[in-house]
Amino acid sequence: INYNQTPMEQPPLLLAIIIHNSILYAQMEIFLNMKIRKATNADFPRMMEIYAMARTFMAEHGNPNQWGPNCWPPESLILNDIECGNSYVCVNDEDRVIGTFFFIQGPDIEPTYRKITEGNWLDDSSYGVVHRLAGDGSEKGIGAFCIDYAYRQCGHLRIDTHTDNTVMQKLVTKLGFVHCGTIYVEEDNYPRRAYEKSEKLKKQH
Repeated sequence: INYNQTPMEQPPLLLAIIIHNSILYAQMEIFLNMKIRKATNADFPRMMEIYAMARTFMAEHGNPNQWGPNCWPPESLILNDIECGNSYVCVNDEDRVIGTFFFIQGPDIEPTYRKITEGNWLDDSSYGVVHRLAGDGSEKGIGAFCIDYAYRQCGHLRIDTHTDNTVMQKLVTKLGFVHCGTIYVEEDNYPRRAYEKSEKLKKQH
């Protein structure tokens, strides 16, 4: 680095490294403001508030049918997630819940993923799955932070989203997930785009 030059006056390769590192540092600073823990019954009212916000956000961004028509997710499902220990919350540095998601892992853990059309899963090993991901938008990167947390627990993650949910599609693609095909869920007849990310696949390439 020539310290007599501004960042923009550095050689192109060095400039690219500087920009890349600046982005990483910015992301680290954002993520330092957040942490993940298991949800408790005390979190339930706030979690339902966030899901209501998510339904509104989806409807305003061209995705009214994923959670809107049946007011998904139902309270009984979230309470069961909490009781089973599969519900998580993302909290900020003031310990306020700003995001929530379902996460579980194991061999062939998600029944709806057993049938996939218009493609195939890429890794048949035990995997984790994230569902019901939502944030309140108060911090940048809530969704990415939650997904990254889940991936770090298992190294092989599958996730699906509504065909109209372009926001989620862009996020998982940015995080390195591969579009594998189409799956269907029990709560409605809309197709879901299925994605996968695996440490095993990364090592093969």
